[in-house]
Amino acid sequence: MKAGIVGLPNVGKSTLFNCLSNAKAQSANFPFCTIEPNIGVVNVPDPRISRLEELVNPERVQMATVDIVDIAGLVKGASKGEGLGNQFLGNIRECNAIIHVLRCFDNDNIVHVDGNVNPIRDKETIDIELQLKDLETVDKRLEKANRAAKTGNKEAQIEKALLDRIREALMQAKSARTVVPQSNEEEELFESFQLITAKPVLYVCNVDEASAINGNTYVEQVRELVKDEQAEVIVLSVGAEADINELESYEERQLFLQDLGLTEPGSAVLIRAAYKLLNLQTYFTAGVKEVRAWTINVGDTAPKAAGVIHTDFEKGFIRAEVIAFEDFSNYGSEAKVKEAGKLRVEGKEYIVKDGDVMHFRFNV
Repeated sequence: MKAGIVGLPNVGKSTLFNCLSNAKAQSANFPFCTIEPNIGVVNVPDPRISRLEELVNPERVQMATVDIVDIAGLVKGASKGEGLGNQFLGNIRECNAIIHVLRCFDNDNIVHVDGNVNPIRDKETIDIELQLKDLETVDKRLEKANRAAKTGNKEAQIEKALLDRIREALMQAKSARTVVPQSNEEEELFESFQLITAKPVLYVCNVDEASAINGNTYVEQVRELVKDEQAEVIVLSVGAEADINELESYEERQLFLQDLGLTEPGSAVLIRAAYKLLNLQTYFTAGVKEVRAWTINVGDTAPKAAGVIHTDFEKGFIRAEVIAFEDFSNYGSEAKVKEAGKLRVEGKEYIVKDGDVMHFRFNV
């Protein structure tokens, strides 16, 4: 599962990517400095794993990770292949969610591809290009669906009706994600279309250092614009994040954050938001050899969660011993949790909850 960072050239995408992944993607003051998509495997900051480490004192700790992709800047006409349009659109299609970076700061030394700072126009530029590409996809599928629907094919009729609704939304400059499937059949079809604007999105307002806490007028404009999208808006000073990244010691970083009035780097907030946007959650295993965070999809059952460790665990699943993280933290050890009667035994139907501490019994 990957989240792709998108935006116009020079909005701070590659600098943000570097902050998130510590990978040194080329970052320069000109468009298209990121030609190939850079992929960073990023640790998901989670205070719960620090607490488990403190209680269990394991030999090693493994955090959950999420893949972040830095994608080349998009320009007007990308849907027709302008700039690196085709490559951009191909790269974004391979991602499962979109982190849309908008420039919300003034700086005469950093060129804006359209001449001046206007995050509303920038957002619309990218939205329109992605919607045009989706419209092309929808029109191609409609041609086939229309022909099949005329023969009385019921599946084709359902597909045609859904495609018509999506097309109508796109023609009104609305993204495909605004169209809600009305049945399981429509839901499956909707997913099979693989539309770019159907992907979940969060917006990152890249602000100057002084606006890192409360944002600014540009941020307010963005919030107003996206209020009906049910999308999260994160305010982040990418320049300040880059400065924090340069500092060697934890103490220096904390002092820098205090000076900004922040309790943690904005990049940590963004990584957790991206993880959530991808519909991911975490469960833990905790033993003296290793404390580890495992990544699963929201709604996964206990056998499916076990399969993330090893396929044999899923095939031969017998039961899961489950402790809620809060109980583990409050009682301080597995033994004390058992004494208090807080350890639960769950079967194949159990839906894993975020933060469960689990031990699997299996037989193959």
